[in-house]
Amino acid sequence: MNLLWIYRSMEMIRVLLVLLVLGSAEGRRVRGQRTQTPESFPLDFTAVEGNMESFMTQVKNLAQSLYPCSTQKLDQEMKLQFLRNSSVTCNDGSPAGYYIKESRGSRRWLMFLEGTGILSSQPEENPHWWNANTVFVPYCSSDVWSGSTAKTDQNDYAFMGSQIIQEVVKELVTKGLDGAKVLLLTGSSAGGTGVLLNVDRVSELLEDLGLGSVQVRGLADSGWFLDQKQYRFTDCIDTISCAPTEAIKRGVRYWNSVVPEHCSRVYNGEDWNCFFGYKVQPTLKRPVFVVQWLFDEAQLMVDNVHLTGQPVQEGQWRYIQNLGSELRNTLKNVPAMFAPACLSHEIITRSYWMDIHVKGTSLPRALQCWDRSLRNHGNSSSIQAPPRGCPLHLIDSCPWPHCNPTCPTIREQLTGQEMSVIQFLTHLGFDVQRVAQQQGMEPHKLLGMLSNGT
Repeated sequence: MNLLWIYRSMEMIRVLLVLLVLGSAEGRRVRGQRTQTPESFPLDFTAVEGNMESFMTQVKNLAQSLYPCSTQKLDQEMKLQFLRNSSVTCNDGSPAGYYIKESRGSRRWLMFLEGTGILSSQPEENPHWWNANTVFVPYCSSDVWSGSTAKTDQNDYAFMGSQIIQEVVKELVTKGLDGAKVLLLTGSSAGGTGVLLNVDRVSELLEDLGLGSVQVRGLADSGWFLDQKQYRFTDCIDTISCAPTEAIKRGVRYWNSVVPEHCSRVYNGEDWNCFFGYKVQPTLKRPVFVVQWLFDEAQLMVDNVHLTGQPVQEGQWRYIQNLGSELRNTLKNVPAMFAPACLSHEIITRSYWMDIHVKGTSLPRALQCWDRSLRNHGNSSSIQAPPRGCPLHLIDSCPWPHCNPTCPTIREQLTGQEMSVIQFLTHLGFDVQRVAQQQGMEPHKLLGMLSNGT
């Protein structure tokens, strides 16, 4: 059965090419409903690993082991369209496609690489883009939206993510994109990395089609990974155990990946570098807004820090803290970004995406400020100074996971009870007395800082 018909018949986006789960999909808000409390996620982030029978199977699953797909419900108004170019396919050789919801009279287009949340057509759920023409492109290529390898007698699987995006854009031109003012290319997890890899290429394609007036921008959520040393080194015997750098190096060869031309030149053809946000972002010509949890659970998983309901060891705790510090350092020169100090993965696909604040500013507000700063700038990546009280560079300064009081609620795995920040940090092995002594303050003052997120 065609992969995209599976999405439609189940009304769920389930690209189950890897048996890898990073948390619960429960608590998602049904279209048109509002929840009274933030969505929570369980403390147990244990990966479910499938048995790989061959190296090619491992390679097929490579992207999704690094960037797991989320389980989402499609807006019922979105209609499935298969690509007219049948040579551009999903992994199994079946036709690729996209879902579209047109908004007559709107000159704004939002093209999303796997996810919902910001796709909502309800103003209370998506205050800035609710009336845009909306396109959802399912992730069926397992190549971080980078591949250009067709299925042949010699290749059992197709990896054509990059070409899928190109073909979707070409078809959208015939559906009204030729009259667009703004195209926002956005995505989460693999889609977030896919935005960084494709935003310039999409703009260049439109220019080649005589549509250079369309302003192409990117919104990359939870796709800003680091190629740092793993907490616990393991032999690279399958795609689950490989370090991110080695996994991507293998993938680039098998996917025949296409990366931004300038980035490839900067790294002398070592194109694997361009899959890491802090390396590719400075080479991009089009503006990109980066959304990233400072303590990304997917990053921790690939770095072999598994939070399985037991207190972490001291070395793991230091590693987690260092991850936040390293991510913060790589984001400091990004002009437009939103980085809460929370332990989670993906933001704009979550029902609570409007509830998270950094320094008193919500993500929708920050995106609105970004949009205002880009007016009259065409396809340039430069932005003008935002209006007063309209910040663009938002990053938490507190050093611990979930030290931001607006972080999503965490529940204890066995009892289901909500955990406070202090309970959560203590569960992870955080020693209040010792840290207070190290900081030269009284324990009760440190507890107050943690409770208030300061």
